Amino acid sequence: MRNFAIPKLPPAPIDRQSELLLKIKEQGTAMIGDLAEQFQVSEMTIRRMIHRLADAGLVIRTPGGAMAAPAGSMERTFLERSAKMAGAKEALGRAAATLVAEGETVVMDSGTTTQCIARYMAAHHDVVTITSSLAVVDELAGSPGVQVRLTGGIYRRSSHDLAGNAVVEALEGVYADKVFFGAAALSFQKGVMNYDAQMPRAFLNAGKQKILVIDSSKIGHEAVYRLCPVESCDLVITDAAISATDLAKLKKLTKVLVAD
Repeated sequence: MRNFAIPKLPPAPIDRQSELLLKIKEQGTAMIGDLAEQFQVSEMTIRRMIHRLADAGLVIRTPGGAMAAPAGSMERTFLERSAKMAGAKEALGRAAATLVAEGETVVMDSGTTTQCIARYMAAHHDVVTITSSLAVVDELAGSPGVQVRLTGGIYRRSSHDLAGNAVVEALEGVYADKVFFGAAALSFQKGVMNYDAQMPRAFLNAGKQKILVIDSSKIGHEAVYRLCPVESCDLVITDAAISATDLAKLKKLTKVLVAD
């Protein structure tokens, strides 16, 4: 009787993804090319796995690779972030929406704060909104007075938005009246910061007036990626819980609107 060797099967995709996560955690940081060589797969395969791990909050994308998500700095899921500082975000949304005039075009990035802005913009008339956020679309879907233009891109479940080169391409040539954007942190030393490497700076160049809308719990803290200097914001809208010290520092850098 002949003995047949049982061929060794390649690891299932989920096993390979788990192995990839373990490797990134062991090394701390890793480059896509090195990972592709180690796992003997294409760079595109590694890139797709990293995107899935990043959307799950398990790693942080970096230029050309990924890093292990530091404990405590992992970006929360969209619903979790919506619940945090919900009252303050409602106040921010009301205040920001009052700045939008009839006939204006506004660009809104993805986030729980811009979702609140959209909620209070639903009653506006003759306004055009350009966004990558499906949460913003949800809020404005029933508004007859607001025209919504959604960018292209790849859907991210963790942020309920679209991401990728298609977002940048959609924003090229756009020069709206106002750009509303949020952030994960505002550091007085390092500027406006995010955990999301995919947040395109194209948003910041898509309008005349750059308006940062950020709740007070994020002021005086740091995230992973620098988005822009505080001074490049034409206006910062925050809530009434901001400390007097932080408010004074912020006013030295740019105009500030405190929402009641």
